[in-house]
This record gives sequence, C-alpha cells and structure tokens, in this order.
Amino acid sequence: MGEQKKSTEKWWKSAVIYQIYPRSFADSNKDGIGDIQGIISRLDYLAHLGIDAIWLSPVCRSPQDDNGYDISDYQDIDPMFGNLEDMENLIREAGKRHIRIIMDLVLNHSSDEHFWFQEAKKGRDNPYHDYYVWRDGREGVLPNDMKAAFGGPAWQWVPEVEQYYFHQFSVKQPDLNWENPRLRQEIYDMVNWWVQKGVGGFRLDVIDQIAKEPDKKITNNGPRLHEFLRELSREAFQKADLVTVGEAWGADTELAKLYSNPDGSEMSMVFQFEHICLDQQEGKEKWDLSPLPFLKLKEVFGRWQKELYGRGWNSLFWNNHDLPRIVSRWGDDGKYREESAKMLAVLLHGMQGTPYIYQGEELGMTNAAYGIEEYRDIETLNLYQERLEKGYGKEDVMASIHARSRDNARTPMQWDESQNAGFSEGVPWIRVNPNYRQINAKSQIEDENSIFHCYKELIRLRKEYPVFVEGDFQMLLPEDENIFAYTRTLGDAQLLVVCNFYGKTLDYPFPVPKEPMQLLLGNYGGERDGMVLAPYEARIYFTPGKVKAPA
Repeated sequence: MGEQKKSTEKWWKSAVIYQIYPRSFADSNKDGIGDIQGIISRLDYLAHLGIDAIWLSPVCRSPQDDNGYDISDYQDIDPMFGNLEDMENLIREAGKRHIRIIMDLVLNHSSDEHFWFQEAKKGRDNPYHDYYVWRDGREGVLPNDMKAAFGGPAWQWVPEVEQYYFHQFSVKQPDLNWENPRLRQEIYDMVNWWVQKGVGGFRLDVIDQIAKEPDKKITNNGPRLHEFLRELSREAFQKADLVTVGEAWGADTELAKLYSNPDGSEMSMVFQFEHICLDQQEGKEKWDLSPLPFLKLKEVFGRWQKELYGRGWNSLFWNNHDLPRIVSRWGDDGKYREESAKMLAVLLHGMQGTPYIYQGEELGMTNAAYGIEEYRDIETLNLYQERLEKGYGKEDVMASIHARSRDNARTPMQWDESQNAGFSEGVPWIRVNPNYRQINAKSQIEDENSIFHCYKELIRLRKEYPVFVEGDFQMLLPEDENIFAYTRTLGDAQLLVVCNFYGKTLDYPFPVPKEPMQLLLGNYGGERDGMVLAPYEARIYFTPGKVKAPA
C-alpha cells in the first residue's frame, strides 16, 4: 500500500497498554475486592481487545494507607490480591496471550512498616538508618515549614533517634534517601529480581521526586535526578527489553526529552499532565471547575507531538486511577455517550505515542454521582469535610466530587448484567455504577458497532499501519473552536484525522475526500453525507500516496 516497512524499533512504540486497578477489576474469591486470580480469569477478554501489556496498579505487600502506594515489601504480594505464586501465574498466563505485565513501582518512598524503616528507627548507627531522609532537631521545632501533599508538615519526629524524617506524602510514607548508594543498590537488585520473574516493564510513581533536597525545599527535578535515573536504567532497565514510564507531574517538553531520550539512557516515556489540568481554575485546586479551553487543548497536544518527534516519546492517555471518566469529563455521557467516547478514542489513538486504556474506558464507563456516604476515597472524604467547614455550599461541594473524585475511576468493572455487574458474588468494596445494565462488556462484545469494537479496531490499525507509530504530526485548523484535526505523514503514507469535539452538526472543513484517500475508521455507521460532521463525529482517512495537506 505504498507504506514503508514495519519499524524494527522498540516493541512498546506500536503497543497499546491497558491499566488495571486490581481492587476493582475482577473478584475471584467473593470477598468484594478484585484480585490477581480475577485478572487471570479475564485475560481472554483483554487478548480479544488486542492490547499488548497490562499496567497493574500496586499489588505489592502494603498496609494500604495510600491504596498500595505505601509498600512494606517490594518482593511480596499483598494478601488482599493473592500471593507470589498467583503473580507468577499471571505473568505466565498473560505471556501465553502475548501480553506483558507492567509493575507499578514506588521508589520515592516506602511504607513505615517496611523492614528498612523499622530498622532505621532503632538508632542512628543502624545500617538502615541512612536509607531515609533525617534531620536533627528538637521535638516541636520542625526543620523547616515544608508541607506534605496529603496535608500537615512534611516532617515527623521519632523519639528513639531524636530526629525528624521527611515524608512528601502520608506520615506512613517516609521518603527514601537516594543519596545513599547502598539504598540504590537494594532498589536495583529488587528491580532485577522482578525482571527475572518475567515482568515486561515498570510504571514509576512520582519518579521526578527521588532527588529531593528538603533543606532547599526542592522536591521534584532535583539536581541529581537524571544522574540517578541513568544509573537506574544502566543497572536494571537496560538489562532486558522493558517498557518504563515515569509519572512526572513537573515535566515539560524539554525535561521529557531527557526522560525519554531515544538512546534509552533513562526511561521509555513519561506521563505528563499538562492537558489534564486545563479544566480547573488557574492557581486553584482540581475541585475548582472551569470549562475546557479547547484551543489550549489543541495547542498543548500539538506542542508535545511536535517537540518530542524523533527526540523522545509520548504517553497518550485520557484516564487513570486518579482521574474522572473522560466521557463524562470532555464527552457527553448522556445522549451522545457512544459517539463521544469513540471520538475521544480516535482523537487520542491517531497521535504519536503509546496509548493507555484505563479499565472500562473501552466500554465508555461513566462517572458515578453517589451520595457522600458511598465514596471510599480518603481524598474525597477529606475534601467534603474541609469545604463544608470553610463555608462552601453542600451542592457545590458535591458537584465538584461528582466531577473529580478519584472514585469515578474506581467503581467496579462492568462485565455483564448479572448481580454487581459480574464483578463479584460478594458485596463490592465500593458500589457498582447503577448504569451497568446499559454499559457492560458482554453486550458490547456482541455489538460490532460498540465502543469496545472501536477501540479494538484502533489497536488493530496501529499494528497494521506504521504511519500511526512513526508518522510526523501536523495540526490543522488550530483556531477552529469545534474541530480537532491533524495529519500524520510517513514517506508516501498519510493519515487525516478529523474530530468534531462537540454536540452540534458542522460542515466538513476540507475538500471532498477523493481516491486514493480511503476512510479507515469512522464512528458513525452506514452511508453518510461526507460533507457534514454529525455531533461528535470522528473519521480517520488514509492515503498511500502523498497528498497536499489541507490548509
């Protein structure tokens, strides 16, 4: 078809990765909590979808003070999810279906119940003491006024050693001291242990914060950050064919070029969140809602696409375990739920980078508008109390929670119409979204025009057409208030992606598509007037011969 040969570059460039939040995916033992055996039971579903890897939110042993991001043993599985044998079985069974397992690694901090910290508290001369960040002081006189992300001071007094330890998050999450080469070696040994188990990669939690300098109030992007990352990559990541993605809230395109340098010296890619923070009031919290500035969204995506081309690699995502459901956020989860969910999928998957699908996104699962008593997320419950105490109206607070609560992403996966959506035969740890009878995997697999099949086709196209992976990006109509359109070009091959981002009918903005340009995918079935874009309509055109890009 006139395209260049398939790229021999890294497997993850043409891969699509599926994120699982294990607590909410599938429950095998009827305790109301998802588990590893439950995931194994659903691997055929994921193979049918066509994904290449599963990113597993944390499953290591943990007191669960912060949903598993407080690890007490990096080389064991939390009993809530199963055991190490289950994990080995998951890696093996996924591998049979050509699916790799990506572990969620938390290397900035551990749990205060980790053996290292229990030892560290015993005395300043203990060999593990320097695995953490300590400062001398007097009880009640803090080293400085730094605050923790979850509230309160970032320092906690330990009477046994008459010192404060530093924690950027919960008091039960003491920060690790990456200045200590022994600590770093322990981490590399642990990573390599998991690689020997057969994992396919790692997602690295708040990795841009490991080089903190609390005396200078530096938390992310510290002076030694890239030195540490290069050593981590050299001692562990580069020893196998892995995908590594770092969570980096502070990343801009220049930093992303370092993180995702094509020479593989640091990581494969990073999660950056510039596009995700656009619909909140400037300088305020995520709960302070604001309309999406659509032109700014286009500018942000266009900039990341252009500036990383050939010099880095993008992660493409709308959702994760901390974010609201995208169809409820920037689509229409009512009348045009299916159309808008497909449009958002097309818009994202047509760009360069590795797409991430968060569980249920491929079904168009929606936010859940619960009463406050049905939420489980500590951030949500704290926000509710804090804002009521500050005098906010209850309706306003609940509107923010309905829009932004992390529990929107954490309601159980909607498998079918049976009790609890087929998630569990027990009482789910959090209520299933009541719309599961209308929105579930079973009905969508049977419907070839469903959102599920749209995602399945996008995954297939990425495998078949190298232009999806390697093509250059050009934004079209940057000032158009309704249409998101762009081209991807590789040699003689070109994609044209046109998305009507809103719920009104529009004229098609370009000349009539002619041969050899063909419609690869559209989210409206049947014969249509090609010169009109229906509400939330999305199309991908392909031409094997170079055409002049529309102006």
